[in-house]
Amino acid sequence: MRRAKFVIMKIVSAIPLQERQRRLVLDAVPGIELVDRQCASAADIVELVRGGCDILLTFIVPEELLQAAPQLKWIQLITAGVDHMMKTPAYNSTVRLTTTSGVHSASLGEFALAMMLMHVHRLHITSRAQLRHQWLPPTEFMKNADTLRGKTVGIVGYGSIGRELARQAKALGMDVVALKRDPKSLRDPGWSPAGIGDPEGRLPRRIYGPDERDALLREADFVVLILPLTSATRHFIGERELSVMKPTAVLINVGRGDLVDESALIRALNEKRIAGAGLDVFEREPLPETSPLWDMESVIMTPHIAGPFKGYFDLTCELFAENLRRYAQGEPLLNEIDRKLGY
Repeated sequence: MRRAKFVIMKIVSAIPLQERQRRLVLDAVPGIELVDRQCASAADIVELVRGGCDILLTFIVPEELLQAAPQLKWIQLITAGVDHMMKTPAYNSTVRLTTTSGVHSASLGEFALAMMLMHVHRLHITSRAQLRHQWLPPTEFMKNADTLRGKTVGIVGYGSIGRELARQAKALGMDVVALKRDPKSLRDPGWSPAGIGDPEGRLPRRIYGPDERDALLREADFVVLILPLTSATRHFIGERELSVMKPTAVLINVGRGDLVDESALIRALNEKRIAGAGLDVFEREPLPETSPLWDMESVIMTPHIAGPFKGYFDLTCELFAENLRRYAQGEPLLNEIDRKLGY
């Protein structure tokens, strides 16, 4: 093990930390300096780091960050994706960059599962009927309601979230297939809370590669998108891919809005070429009031809220503390991104 020469590090957090969270960070490496403050804008962060910053914990990455903090060595993002900062000087620098991949695993897995449960049990239909004060007849559900048991879920993006969704889906008797960039690399190299996910990649019946996406789309009753957004994944699902899916299939997107060609999806839903969609993310956010998606009965929509939950920053600080320990010891960091791949 290569041991780094320790010097006092100054850590700046662009979010205010609770006492337990501060303690996790401070106890990771004795002698570090920690400054935390609520930063509502890029300008707030720039002002905060001017006082010196070796390591930054942040959502936002300002354009002027490196000018304001030339000694910056490492950014710990409070997001799983890096698409929002790819055009910044910090991304195109030698500053180390890690994400919170794994922190969202249980929350996003459950969210995708909830959307699947709503569709099979027709809960999106009953919620709309409730607003109309309408009591639906049981015949509606005898004809159309179903269960998840025996259905196939195709998980597109088998990272920490996809692996936890696989574990949850398996518990409900679902068949699981997945797609990942390197289907031969089964082990999860990232961070996850203990006891969740599929660390060894054993749960899917089959793991497909990117050139086999049509095979997954043809057999999946639910196609769940959990990919990072890169130049290679933009409009990963478009007109051609939607035409491959079963007419009874449901598309669920809890990744990024630009993974889906929204116009093609609207056409497929209007023409009933697929059965429905569960969407937490959109090409434009907030979704314009003029979008046809608002009024589609077969669509469940949420306003990009699948990730946040009450314990988010607690888990973030657990991951950050472990990475601080590794950093001080000269060990590999968890969730360090590959800039060529974009995740």
